[in-house]
This record gives sequence, C-alpha cells and structure tokens, in this order.
Amino acid sequence: MSAMLEVRNVSKHFGNLVAVKDVSLRVAKGELRAIIGPNGAGKTTFFNLITGFFAPSSGEIFFDGRNVTRLTAPQRVKIGMARTFQITEVFPELSVNENVRIAAEVTAGYALSPWLSAERGRSIEQTVAGLVERVGLADKSQRAVGELAHGDQRAAEIAMALALRPRLLLLDEPTAGMGEQETYQIAGLIRKLHRDESYTIILVEHDMRVVFHLADRISVLDQGMLLADGTPDEIAADRAVQEAYLGKAA
Repeated sequence: MSAMLEVRNVSKHFGNLVAVKDVSLRVAKGELRAIIGPNGAGKTTFFNLITGFFAPSSGEIFFDGRNVTRLTAPQRVKIGMARTFQITEVFPELSVNENVRIAAEVTAGYALSPWLSAERGRSIEQTVAGLVERVGLADKSQRAVGELAHGDQRAAEIAMALALRPRLLLLDEPTAGMGEQETYQIAGLIRKLHRDESYTIILVEHDMRVVFHLADRISVLDQGMLLADGTPDEIAADRAVQEAYLGKAA
C-alpha cells in the first residue's frame, strides 16, 4: 500500500539538546498509527516536525509522495494535514457551530469575505451541520464550547480539524485528562473516523487501552530515538519496550 506519510532519518536539535534523533517512519494510506513513549521521549517534538511547526535539523518528510520538509504548518494544512493539540484549541466563548463554521469558511476560502451569498451561506451551514453530527454534538450545537465537558470540547476540536478536509489527521493526546466515559466516547469517535470513514490517522497517546484497541501499528520513541515499530501484538511482546515504557506502567 502506498505511503501517506514517510519520515526519513529526521533529527531535531535545540542547541546541544537532541530531541529527535534519526527517526524514520512510514504510514500507509488508511492506517491508524499510534506513537507512544515515556515523558520526554520526543513525541510532541516529532509531531511538530511532521506538521511543520518545527523544521528538522536533518532528514526529510514526504506527504503523499511530495517532499514537504520545508513547507510551513499552514502550507501543510492546505495540502491535506490537520491536527489537534494536547491542550484543546477552541474558541470557548463561541458555540460549537460557530467554532466549526470558522474552520469551514477558512477551508472554503471565505475567511476574509465580509459577507457570503445566500447560496454560499447555505453550503457552509450544511457542511457545519454534517460535521457536528459526525462528532456527536448535534444536540449541543448552539452551546458555547467552554460550557461543555472536556470530551465534548475535544469532539468539537476534531470537528474543526475535519472541516479542513484532511487526508491525514494527527491527534495529540486526544484523551488527555478524561475520565472513563469521555475516553470511551473519544476512542469511539476515532474508531469511527478510521474504520468507517477510512481516515489516515496518527495519534500520540498515553492511555495504553486506547492505543492497543485502536492502532494498526505502534511506533515507540525513547530518548528521541525509535525504539520499536510493529503491530500491537509485536509491541506488547517486545522486551525493550516493556523495560523502557510498558513495564514501568505495570
């Protein structure tokens, strides 16, 4: 299967600190890849390299066959990457619909338009309604996002990411700070997007129940290096992974 994302020998230095060292990764189209590792392993830095928030010190990044190593984060969004953040990035004072509408208008090229025609307005409204329905927030669409439970805020953020029409969806700690029910809710949404809607997804996640339940393949980072890469069964049986990460959590 062809690659949606290919990272080739990427490193990132901050002065004398080597945050990511010579990491290579290949994610197939339609795959859900989880990236795990202990705190300080370089996961967020690696995510920022993929999405263009950081430029690599060395190595190359390819998206659907195109070299995107020097593209900025907004440029990568335009060609089909979208991400969420560990700390939910929404406009808390605005409603769910308004948050998603902002992303939908940006994607449609209407962000700087002082007004929209009736036809364009209806098209945006239909897009927003469909996205809000997909993430399970139709009954809360008029409520301010800041009033919602953390799981619903995360779902709203995912809807905003989906409004960007991504071919690769990157989720940074999507269940961070959630209780059992909210974790179940967001894991179910991610499963739906992957299995039912065939999104290619990369997620960084600490909850091993979520990782091993959802992922096709798992990549393990430790001290900025790729420690292991394989199926959930292979990773669970890997002694080096157990010693570096899974064993510590047991």
